[in-house]
Amino acid sequence: MQTDSHHIRKRFSQNFLKDHNVIENIVNIINPQKNDHIIEIGPGKGALTIPILNYVKKLNVIEIDKDLVRLLSRNINDKNLIIHECDALKFDYSKFKNSNLRLIGNLPYNISTPLLFHLLSYKEKIKNMFFMLQKEVAKRICAKSGTKEYGRLSVMLQYYCDVESMLIIKPDAFYPSPKVDSSIVKITPRQEPKYQLFNENCFEKIVRAAFSQRRKTLYNGLRKYLDEADIKKIGIPHNERAEKLEVEDFVKLSNLYYQSTIN
Repeated sequence: MQTDSHHIRKRFSQNFLKDHNVIENIVNIINPQKNDHIIEIGPGKGALTIPILNYVKKLNVIEIDKDLVRLLSRNINDKNLIIHECDALKFDYSKFKNSNLRLIGNLPYNISTPLLFHLLSYKEKIKNMFFMLQKEVAKRICAKSGTKEYGRLSVMLQYYCDVESMLIIKPDAFYPSPKVDSSIVKITPRQEPKYQLFNENCFEKIVRAAFSQRRKTLYNGLRKYLDEADIKKIGIPHNERAEKLEVEDFVKLSNLYYQSTIN
C-alpha cells in the first residue's frame, strides 16, 4: 500500500500544500499548456506536480530532499515526470535546451531571495516564473520606491522583469501551517529592458552598495564608487536615500560608475 508519510525537515523549511481549492486556483493561474517546458522547484509531495502532469508532455522537478524524491518516484507512476535530486541553488538551468522555460514552485523562505538572484543569470532562457513565497518576500519583490519594503531585491528584479502579485494564500492551506500568509508572484523576464544599462556587474555593485546601509545617504553609501559631484550631475540629490530612487535612477548611477571605470 502506498503511503505519503514524511518526516518534516525544518532545515528545508517544508510546508506542504493541502487545500485542493487553492491548488486548483494556482494551476489555473499557471495555465499549463501541452508543449510547455515546465520546471517545478521543490515539488514536495506532488500537490502541484500531479495536476500539472495532466496538462503537459513532460515535467521536470528539482527536489533536494532524498526522502521526498523516493516518495515522488513511488507515488507518481508517470514516465513524463523527470526528477532531479539536487539543490535548486546550485542547479545549472542552462542544461535545458529549451529557451522558453516556465518555472514554478513553493519556495522555502530561507532560499527564496538567493534563488531568485541565481535564476536571474538564466533570464534569457526563462519565459515566466510563478512562485509561492512568504508574503513579506512578495511585497519586497513588487515594492514601489519610497516604501519600507523597497530594496535591492525590488530594484534588481524590476529592472530585468515585470512582477505581479497574483494570489494571497492563508496558512491553513498548508501542513504544517506557517505563521504568515503566502503569495503567488508572477515574474516575467523582459525581452527588451526599459532602460539602457551599460554593464550588469556595475549595476549589481551600485544597487548592493546603495542598500547595504539603508540609513546612510546615497553619497555615503556609494562613495567607494562615485563622488558627490558625479551624483549631482545626473540630477539625483546627493543627500537622498536609496529607497527614494526609481529603478531608472539606479541605472543612471550604474552607467556613470561604468564610464568612470573605462576613462
